[in-house]
Amino acid sequence: MSFWRKLFSSSGSIEEKPAASAEHKGFKIEAQPYKEQGQWQLAGLITKEIEGVRREHRFVRADRFSSKDEAAELAISKARQIIDEQGSNLFR
Repeated sequence: MSFWRKLFSSSGSIEEKPAASAEHKGFKIEAQPYKEQGQWQLAGLITKEIEGVRREHRFVRADRFSSKDEAAELAISKARQIIDEQGSNLFR
């Protein structure tokens, strides 16, 4: 890898394309795991349109996995739990 590519590569950045997506109780969920120290960090995005305004909540958890698919699956599960616990208060 060239010097410039190493310098400007984004280790640990969240990918733009979600690894998985789902809907739950009117909220849209996107699993966005990212590579961190050789493993996949659990992360995601929860969105909902409220009164014509798109609201979003990003979350990252300490959990890391060897598989991107496993991290994505658990990100969807964690997002559902967050929605069940907080509902629309998530955006306040």
